[in-house]
Amino acid sequence: MNKDRLIHLREKKGWTKAESARRLSIATSTYSSYEYGHRKPDSEMLVKIAKLHDVSTDYLLGNDREEKENLFDETDVLMFSDKEGFDNLSEADKQELRELLNDQLEFWIEKKNKGK
Repeated sequence: MNKDRLIHLREKKGWTKAESARRLSIATSTYSSYEYGHRKPDSEMLVKIAKLHDVSTDYLLGNDREEKENLFDETDVLMFSDKEGFDNLSEADKQELRELLNDQLEFWIEKKNKGK
């Protein structure tokens, strides 16, 4: 994993290493070892990190040159376009909204799948 990209993504969100570790449900020391390059995440953790930062695993590995910039895809924008004030949200607010919606969606899917 490209440690410089991991650091960049964390700092871009204004998170500490501890906050990043909490969001990934790992120890801060484990997360720090990823940033220092002393340890590499397994494939499952690499996917979790990519999802957390809305980038591809290829970007984290250094294979893609550009990170994904769009916080919302076209479907999301259409869904929210009629909501008053959506266009006036800051990028940080949009990221917070996206994370909230993603958490709710994961909860809902898990709840639905338990009944099967």
